[in-house]
Amino acid sequence: MYDRIKGFRDFYPGEMAARRATIDTLEDTARGYGFREIGTPALERAEMWTDKSGDDIVEELYSFEDQGGRHVTLTPELTPTVARMVVAKQQELSKPIKWFSTRPFWRYEQVQQGRQREFYQTNVDIFGSSEPEADAEILAWAADALTNLGLTDEHFEFRISHRDILGGVLETYDADVDIDDAIRAVDKSDKLSTAEYHDLLIGAGLTSEQAVEFDDLVAGGDLEAVRAFADTDRVDAAVDNLQHVLEAADDFGAREYCTISLETARGLDYYTGVVFECFDSAGEVSRSIFGGGRYDDLIESFGGQPTPAVGVAPGHATLALLCQRAGVWPDEEVTTDYYVLQIGDTRTEAARITRELRERGHVVETDVAGRSFGSQLNYADSINAETVVIAGEQDLANDEVTIKDMNSGDQMQVPVEEFPGEYERPTFADFDS
Repeated sequence: MYDRIKGFRDFYPGEMAARRATIDTLEDTARGYGFREIGTPALERAEMWTDKSGDDIVEELYSFEDQGGRHVTLTPELTPTVARMVVAKQQELSKPIKWFSTRPFWRYEQVQQGRQREFYQTNVDIFGSSEPEADAEILAWAADALTNLGLTDEHFEFRISHRDILGGVLETYDADVDIDDAIRAVDKSDKLSTAEYHDLLIGAGLTSEQAVEFDDLVAGGDLEAVRAFADTDRVDAAVDNLQHVLEAADDFGAREYCTISLETARGLDYYTGVVFECFDSAGEVSRSIFGGGRYDDLIESFGGQPTPAVGVAPGHATLALLCQRAGVWPDEEVTTDYYVLQIGDTRTEAARITRELRERGHVVETDVAGRSFGSQLNYADSINAETVVIAGEQDLANDEVTIKDMNSGDQMQVPVEEFPGEYERPTFADFDS
C-alpha cells in the first residue's frame, strides 16, 4: 500500500461531482461577463519567482533542476504566468484583455484548514484598464459567482481597501520606515495580538506612539479622517479612487457586499491599488476565503509595456468550507438519468436504446460486467439512476421493454419501438396514461 502524500487530496466521484458543479458555476459566470478561458503550463522557470521575491522563496516551491539543467518549479500561483503570456503577445491582444482559468497550484507550506500543498483556484483577470469600472467588474463577478452558488450577504462580505492609503499614511512618518514591512504587518494583524502587531510596526520603523496612532487610524476605517491626517496627494488620489470603485460597484450590483476595511492589505508586494478579501460573515471559516486587487506594475516588470491589471482568484478549498457552512454545497453524489438493464442475450437492443438516449444528451449506463438481474438493479440504485430500462429476452419476444421508476418503484411494459421514440427524456410518467 502507498499512502497519499501530505497536503495532496483525492477526490472520489461524489465529491468531484460537487466540485464540478461549483467550478461550472464560477466559469459560467465568468463567461457571462465576457472573460475568455486560457490554459497555462504547470511548470515554469523558477526565476519568475526568485527574481521578484529572492532565493528564500525556493523553500516554498516544488522546484528542481530538469534534465536540461533548467531551474524549474511547479507554479505556486498564476499571476506571473499570465503576465508572461500578456508580454509575449501584447501588441496582438485586444484591450482590455479579460481571461479566466481553473487549475491546480503547488506550494510547500503548513497544511491547515482550507490550505493544502496542492490547491485549486479559478483566476479571473482584466488587463489594460486603469478605470474604476474594471475593479468594480471584478468585484461584481465575484459577487455574482457567489450568489449563483446560493450564497447571500448573510454568508460573505468583501473587505476592501487601497494599498496607497496605507503607503501614503506611512510616508508621513519618519523616512526610515520600511513601508513594505509595515504593510505586511497590517496584513497579518488579524492573526496577532495588539502587542504583537505593534511590535511588528515598531520593527518596521515606527515609534511605539506612532504604532498606536497608526493602528487607531487604520482600524477606524474613516476615509475622510485618513485624508485629513495624511494631507498628501497620494492619499487624496487613493481615497478618491477607492470611492469611485465603490460607486461603480454600486451600479454593478456589488456594493452591498463591500465593507471598507483599511486593515485589508494583501501581503503580496505586487499589489498597487484597490485590494479586497472575501470573508465568511459568521467568522466560522478561520481565514480569508479569497482575495484580489490591482497590480498595475507587474506586466512592465516582466518586460512588457506599462499595463494596468486587476484580478481575483477564489480558492476552491476555502470556498467549499464557506458553501458547506451556509448549507449550499452541492450534494456529494453521482446522478444517472438511465440504466439499461440486460437479461439474457439482449445486448443489441440494449445498446440501441443506450445510444439513442445518449444522443439526446442524457447520462446513461448499461451492463458491461455480465452481472445478474439483482446485481444490475442494485448497481442502478447505487448510481442514483432515475429510470431503469429493462431489456429482457421475454419482453423483447413480445416487442416490449420494461420501464421502472426508481423513486416510486412503479414499472410497466411499453412497446420497444416507442422507446425512446419521440420523447426527449422519456420516463415512466410519459407512458402511464
